[in-house]
Amino acid sequence: MLLILKDELLKTYKKWRTYIGFIAIAVFVPAVQLALKFEGGGMVNRMTRGLQDDFFLVGNFFNGYFITQFLLNSMWVHMPFLISLVAGDQLAGEATGGTFRLLLIRPASRSRILLNKYVTTLFYSFTLVAFLALVSLGLGLALFGSGPLLIPGRTITIIPVEQVFWRMSLAFGFAIVCMWCVASLAFLFSSLVENAIGPIVGTMAVVIIFLLLSNMPVDFFKAIKPYLFTSYLNVWQKMLEEPIPWQTIRNDLLIIGGHCVGFYIVTWYIFVKKDILS
Repeated sequence: MLLILKDELLKTYKKWRTYIGFIAIAVFVPAVQLALKFEGGGMVNRMTRGLQDDFFLVGNFFNGYFITQFLLNSMWVHMPFLISLVAGDQLAGEATGGTFRLLLIRPASRSRILLNKYVTTLFYSFTLVAFLALVSLGLGLALFGSGPLLIPGRTITIIPVEQVFWRMSLAFGFAIVCMWCVASLAFLFSSLVENAIGPIVGTMAVVIIFLLLSNMPVDFFKAIKPYLFTSYLNVWQKMLEEPIPWQTIRNDLLIIGGHCVGFYIVTWYIFVKKDILS
């Protein structure tokens, strides 16, 4: 089991496409943070202009935590594409390369091989989101310092500095679980085709269509919104609400986890029944 997992990890991290997501984050995050650094605190001033008319705000609100939260809100729709680049290649890539038969010569069963590929997919998703957290938080705190987190919205929420780090850490943890759901969907599509482009396009099509449907002001789409997994991909944002809605978070995570299990079971059924010709 561990030997197969090691081989799958090495195989995945030897491919150039595995590093596209890391490179994109390593370029995008510093570029945005440096641009905001040169701009100064103009963004916070614009967001709190109405509040400043009635209150006197004291503290460093334009800090690394605020920038990280801004980046997360900007990227959470784009992260599924970076995740599906690798998740969609796990099975389809073997078919494209004609290495499935060679892979199945191993004494391990199809179920075990599939499980190791799935664990590899989840590990990649974990490392990509963890890298985003490391770069955005690390560079953000270095450039902008620490301070309370200001959350703009219908109302202004200010999270005390002593609570921000553990809340942000849990938010990234929940973001990882959300990306596991997207990775599971791409993994499922990867079992259906023999070209890695198909799972990427299919995953993004499902995510975008579901997001569009769930945000349309139509009663019918509002009724089906609870049944769309994309409705729960923003569960990480709930860690930055006041008070924290723990019950809602638990329910959302259970639904996301259920989708992960469901996608994997369907993938397993397809894979073990599939006639491998290449």
